[in-house]
Amino acid sequence: MSSLTYDLTLAGLAVGSAAALTGIGLIVTYRATGVLNLAHGAVAMVCAYLLRHLTVEWHWPLWLAALVTLCVVAPGIGLALERAVFRPLAVLGGAPAQTLVASIGVFVLLVGGAALVWGPGARADAPELFGRAPWAPLGAALLLAVCVWAVTRWTRFGGELRAVVDNRALAVLGGIDADRVAAAGWAFGSFTAGLTGVLLAPYVRLDPYGLPLLVMEVVAVAVAARLRSLPLAVAVALGIGVAQSQLTRLHPAGWGEPLLQAVGANLFVVTLLVAALLLPGPGRGAGPDVLPRTATARVRTPHGAWVAAAVLFLLPLGFAGSDLHTAVQVPALGVVLLSLVVVTGRGGQISLGQAAYAGLGALFTALLAAGRFPGLPALPTLLALGVAVLLVAPLGLLTGWPACRRRGLALALATFAVGVGVSRFVFAQPYATAGLDLDRPAGLGDDRAYYVLELALLCAALLAVAALRRGRTGRALAALRDHEGGAAASGVPVPRLKVGAFVVGAALAALGGGMLGLGVRAFDPAAFDPVRGLLWFAAVVVLGADSLLGALLAAALLVGLDAGARGGVAAALIGVLAVLVGRFPGGPYEALRTATTRLRPRRTAPLTPLGAR
Repeated sequence: MSSLTYDLTLAGLAVGSAAALTGIGLIVTYRATGVLNLAHGAVAMVCAYLLRHLTVEWHWPLWLAALVTLCVVAPGIGLALERAVFRPLAVLGGAPAQTLVASIGVFVLLVGGAALVWGPGARADAPELFGRAPWAPLGAALLLAVCVWAVTRWTRFGGELRAVVDNRALAVLGGIDADRVAAAGWAFGSFTAGLTGVLLAPYVRLDPYGLPLLVMEVVAVAVAARLRSLPLAVAVALGIGVAQSQLTRLHPAGWGEPLLQAVGANLFVVTLLVAALLLPGPGRGAGPDVLPRTATARVRTPHGAWVAAAVLFLLPLGFAGSDLHTAVQVPALGVVLLSLVVVTGRGGQISLGQAAYAGLGALFTALLAAGRFPGLPALPTLLALGVAVLLVAPLGLLTGWPACRRRGLALALATFAVGVGVSRFVFAQPYATAGLDLDRPAGLGDDRAYYVLELALLCAALLAVAALRRGRTGRALAALRDHEGGAAASGVPVPRLKVGAFVVGAALAALGGGMLGLGVRAFDPAAFDPVRGLLWFAAVVVLGADSLLGALLAAALLVGLDAGARGGVAAALIGVLAVLVGRFPGGPYEALRTATTRLRPRRTAPLTPLGAR
């Protein structure tokens, strides 16, 4: 027994050391730049893939591949991100919400790029840099923590870093090179991300989606330390790693066995939920913490655009049966993205957990139709879909309640934690999802007939969201988005309005998720993982968060590009658009308008003879 305890402790220290490195990198980047780098996991995944490619595919020596990956490529990625993405935002005084969207864009871009370059399949042959012993990773984490503490406390650079964090503009006036400080922070953060990915890759199956999500789960250690204390982050990481490893030998009996095993295997997720929902939210609150209105929301949509959209959505009715298998996903995803129009576009609230509500809609529909939902008999499919929407809508309180007390970064972490928790503790559990099939209603088994039903539900959702945007509630939501304090002073019931927006968003997401499940005739947990939620959020924001037409365009792009090309194209495109938020805060519309203006020939008035003289 003692030998087993010792072996499990060593394994836990190895995972905890990687988590500690993640916490150190995130805290240093945040303290140097004010940005919580949600793309940390994607950088880790790219570095792990690169090390594997250099050693397995190109047969480089491991030491040389590790040196190039960790000391050249990883810091280079950080410097490139600081220079091309986040420096324009800092110069323009970008709000925390905009920097958050940019970091999500980088995450989506790197995930999509990795899927394009290395393929979406999982790989189990990642090389081990330090072997299975945890002492080298543990020593690296402790050494980096001590070095960072010494630099920030006893060197001139540490004073400059604190000055830039407190007030960037004032630090620049004092002669401090804020760009140099930020670049150093990004380079160090990316180095720790690369080291984390290289250390974790041998313990998990390397794929473009799994490793980034795993690293994002261990963001819990930085959140628990409130993005400030390095010793606390290291202690939390090591403690969770050892505890999670020790809990693997527990095999409780009874009805709670699967749930307890899930909790024991996902202690980092539990910590993320507790830290994001119960502890005081991190963030300094500089600048507005809600998403600004994009240029597409300020310009009236021409009627011709709606006519073109109607023609494009009716066009699949003439397709062959095999082509309709993909087309049926577009209206369903459009309904899901309309939920983000309500919450994010109109209300200005950041919600990264809509994929959880969509998945619950599909899961509840399948359970109700199969007669497996506790306390309810088997229901007809359409009735099951309606009841599922009614059951999921109140669950919007899971994210609506934190929104009453949190904004910006803190709200984003809370909604993401809810999405990850639902994915790990519901969708990933066989007792809840095994053997679920979804049969379509009688007379709608054909894809063409079902597509007509989807179009009817999409039109109903569009009319409901349009009425909400135009009505009194919509005007109150717009006031909340533009200035929460002013809206509260004007008598707007801010907490009730926030909760209502998240409840309506959950209902719409559940409706779209149920439609997606009926489209593929099964419940697929992978279709609703948290990475999908990040991709959907980024797509809606960059294509017009407050635009109904933007949500439809995003749905068509996400489904059409991945169906007609290699997987990852849609994510890469959305990522490119999202990282441009610093240069074009108004989104693609503003970028297109600016490019058109520059390409238009300039007319110069001829000079008069007097002017020529």
